[in-house]
Amino acid sequence: MRIIFIFFEGERVPRAAREPKVTGGRIAEKGGTMSLFVKFNLILILVFAVALVPAGYISNRLLQKNARTQIVQNARIMMETAMATRGYTVKQIKPLLAPRLAEEFLPQSVPAYSATEIFNYLRETNPEYTYKEATLNPTNPRDRTVDWEADIVNAFRANEKLGEIIGERDTSLGRALYLAHPLKITDKGCLSCHTTPDVAPASQVKAYGTNGGYGWKLNETIGAQIVSVPTTVPIGLANTAFKTLLGSLIAVFASILVVLNILLWFVVIRPIKRLSRMADQVSTGDLDVPEMTVKGSDEVAVLSGSFNRMRISLTKALKMLEGE
Repeated sequence: MRIIFIFFEGERVPRAAREPKVTGGRIAEKGGTMSLFVKFNLILILVFAVALVPAGYISNRLLQKNARTQIVQNARIMMETAMATRGYTVKQIKPLLAPRLAEEFLPQSVPAYSATEIFNYLRETNPEYTYKEATLNPTNPRDRTVDWEADIVNAFRANEKLGEIIGERDTSLGRALYLAHPLKITDKGCLSCHTTPDVAPASQVKAYGTNGGYGWKLNETIGAQIVSVPTTVPIGLANTAFKTLLGSLIAVFASILVVLNILLWFVVIRPIKRLSRMADQVSTGDLDVPEMTVKGSDEVAVLSGSFNRMRISLTKALKMLEGE
């Protein structure tokens, strides 16, 4: 059985009506002008955009969490420094000043005063860092609580098991994180100065009067140690790192997209365009089109080989038809 291909030389199909066609160097289907090259790029960009959203969200969360952890760690270091200062005052400074305390009141022998003064020196160069032993009924008026500090102290008084409070607030110098620990009267020695003015040292009463710092009780929460640390710098660094990460991801994707486009052009698009052009020429009766050779064993190479065999078979069939 012979398959006869009939070719009408005089009735060629108009080029504009044939499918597929090559338009402006791009393979176009009837009813649309989007090439395979454009579709490939649109799909890749869409996939990257979809993947970038959760990646960016998770990265930003982690960076912000790390920044907050760093801020809290700085606050803890400040708190430990204050505790170390208090311990140093009690163990080494107060014994040295003990002989003079009977005659005059020396605030340098008070742990709270020493810790506060140390951080006041720090604030001369770093005003955004603060430390305060906020007290509801203080001896020194500068230690009296303000509204938000009183809320913290009352929270400790309401829950004796509460050992720490961490929060954030806006200040005149920017956003700040605060860390607070309760101040409790655990040493009976403190009551010798803070029970009643009659029991307190006369030098203390002379220095601060009788209006505050009395009526304290053992195991009572009378205030809170509060340190404040700025969040601007760590959060700013986290935001910068996030922007750098996003920029790096976009740059890497753009580089990969360029490489993939080059490979797609030379491995797929260009061979297919050549095959399409050859098919277009053969469909108009030009059988002298040279063979197209694509090296390799991939799908494009197989397609090229199949097209070459088809063209040869078509040529032989036409010659046989002409011979009859």
